[in-house]
Amino acid sequence: MLVKIPSIANIGLETVPIDVEVDVASAGFPGFTIVGLASKAVEEARERVKTAIINSKLDFPGRKITVNLAPADLPKDGAAYDLPIAIGVLLASGQLHLPKEFNLSKSFFYGELSLDGTLRPTRGILLLGLFAQKIRASSIFVPAQSAYEASVVKDIAVVGLNSLSELILHLSGAKVINPLTHSKAKKKLDSEHGEFDLSEIAGQEQAKRALIIAASGGHNLLMWGPPGTGKTMLSRSLPGILPPLTLEESLEVTRIYSVSGLMSSDQPLISKRPFRSPHHGISTAGMVGGGSNPLPGEVSLAHLGVLFLDEMPEFQRGLIESLRQPMEDGTVEIVRVLGHVKYPASFTLIAAINPCPCGYLGHPKKECKCSEKQIIKYKQRISGPILDRVDLFVQVGVVETEKLSVTSQNKAYRLSSKEAREKVISARKLQKQRFKYEKRNIYTNSQMKNSDVKKYANLEKEAENLLKLASDKFDFSARSYFRLIKVARTIADLEDSSSIKPLHMAEALQYKQMI
Repeated sequence: MLVKIPSIANIGLETVPIDVEVDVASAGFPGFTIVGLASKAVEEARERVKTAIINSKLDFPGRKITVNLAPADLPKDGAAYDLPIAIGVLLASGQLHLPKEFNLSKSFFYGELSLDGTLRPTRGILLLGLFAQKIRASSIFVPAQSAYEASVVKDIAVVGLNSLSELILHLSGAKVINPLTHSKAKKKLDSEHGEFDLSEIAGQEQAKRALIIAASGGHNLLMWGPPGTGKTMLSRSLPGILPPLTLEESLEVTRIYSVSGLMSSDQPLISKRPFRSPHHGISTAGMVGGGSNPLPGEVSLAHLGVLFLDEMPEFQRGLIESLRQPMEDGTVEIVRVLGHVKYPASFTLIAAINPCPCGYLGHPKKECKCSEKQIIKYKQRISGPILDRVDLFVQVGVVETEKLSVTSQNKAYRLSSKEAREKVISARKLQKQRFKYEKRNIYTNSQMKNSDVKKYANLEKEAENLLKLASDKFDFSARSYFRLIKVARTIADLEDSSSIKPLHMAEALQYKQMI
């Protein structure tokens, strides 16, 4: 007997329908064969499915069983085909009979089985839910520990299963499982707090202003200065001033974390902007993504959030250069022999570096012990093309001792993260209104293409003249020219100005320093 069980394959963030065809022959030698360009993990499903069926107090047919994963020319990977294969074997062997009202062709099965018949958490469940909604399927059957992330999808019955036995009882009508209720993500503006509050950081007012601009428009920021001046502390305070994710942004980020298997069982959506801070020993594949079945790297996990590179020159030169394409295009393509996948990677880069290997070049009190050759070699670890993609450069100098005082006499006003966040949220609202009619996903000024800059920049004549004068004098590249306009647009948004004034452009030029 032959049966077809609907399932899916996730190729990157793209979902493709898969038919799990199971045939249990009435004659022939016993055997269990899986075909259809299956990986090693899929082939091992033979032992998992057989043992899970037996341990679920069911009979495994001692006949020739052939499983075909169609289409056969598409690579299949992962253990999520265990559940549809098991259901196919039970239906084809006559041990399971579906009610007449059950529409098998409109139901998807997806999940990994343990040897005792329980279902294990499986990645990519949100992508399955969104695909089922798109083709107007009726229900999906998935592991209970991963089902919650698909509950945000409307008009789909999400049935969370703890074991194969539960599914058999449900399909036979003996013990029906109620689908999960549709959950709506609730976001609180004050739910996110940074590791540090801006008010805790003494001095560094220019760096704080640059952080606010970077958070408001999604601009890349590089801070340089001696050790102990607050570069890392400033960077780690950034999550506290970032705006909450919109529902559209949250779904984008959650899809990436779902396919990476990084979702928790009680969290339907990612509600906080990502803040990724990889160690400088990370590999290139870990940064941009990779593997035989390519998974997202740090640049994609930081999508619509922040990628923080502390001590940036300590990262491998090739790894830093691999950031060029995602910094420019907002996407990363991973090409392998069996195909290629594309992941979004529109992140805000925050980098912190020292002025030299010892860190004390230009320090007012400590002497630099580096040779000129060492300093040049150190700075050359970050190439010109990477620096050209950075919007804001800020020198973080040594803080005066008086400003570090914690006594009651030091009553200087310090901007708090909550106050800064309110400014950022107001600027983001203006950008959301500005780009609401764009067909592609664009949320911040930094994501604008050159055509968008011409459409939305609205430079006053004096501001444009100032930009041209600076460009001629400092020989800015075309990329730097347009990035300066984007930064000026963000500064104007922070001032609630519909046009870019000379003052806004002057401040943008102030941050265009080169290390």
